Amino acid sequence: MELRISHSAAITEHEAYSQFFTILIKEILRLMKILVIEDNADLREVIVRSLEKERYVVESAPDYATARTKVFVYEYDCILLDIMLPDGNGLNLLRELASKGKRKNVIIISAKDSIDDKVNGLELGADDYLAKPFHLAELHARIRSVLRRNSQNGENTIKSGNVTIHPDKFKVEVDGKDLDLGRKEYDILVYLVNRANRLIEKQTLAEAVWGDNIDQADNFDFIYAQMKNLRKRLKAAGASIEIKTVYGFGYKLVAL
Repeated sequence: MELRISHSAAITEHEAYSQFFTILIKEILRLMKILVIEDNADLREVIVRSLEKERYVVESAPDYATARTKVFVYEYDCILLDIMLPDGNGLNLLRELASKGKRKNVIIISAKDSIDDKVNGLELGADDYLAKPFHLAELHARIRSVLRRNSQNGENTIKSGNVTIHPDKFKVEVDGKDLDLGRKEYDILVYLVNRANRLIEKQTLAEAVWGDNIDQADNFDFIYAQMKNLRKRLKAAGASIEIKTVYGFGYKLVAL
């Protein structure tokens, strides 16, 4: 692999590859969905905007009650959890998640920097603990680190049958030949390939690709249109995978 990273100063090969894989991992995780649970409106807004710039799908909750509703209704790839909420303690939410067997990638973000809180949070199932104030760059790095543990085992490409996805280039190939896809068609394919052979509900797919504003939609016609085009392109290219409709539920990507 030829690696070209322009820089005003000379950098070592290790630093160059480190930069490359940081960029690569960010692109691989671009469809990940994050919930920000933070009562401080200004900080919450800053975090949400910064994550959206990194191309995550981001939702937020300002209090314990809203957060509890969201985590048990929607699916998230990562949760940023403040401990001190106006109507409850974030650690209790962790306890409830654990008791119901809902494993989440959780990073605690808290102004409480005590050893006891860190130990309690980690023992209750949190994956990391970040004390306030923190730099957004560090927060992004912590999120990537947590998500990377469950993403493609560090592989540079995503493969399913004869279909290869290059997340760093937003490129899809079928038997080595380029397959042109629209933005949302690409997003749907990446989401389903990462969850091959799993039944994905229409609502879940819509939220992952379009965000929670999907709740306001009257129907899923926009998904049907994108799915129809994606299927047509995959079939015409001779892809050895197929997106099946499970009527009344959603979709499943399977090998032919």
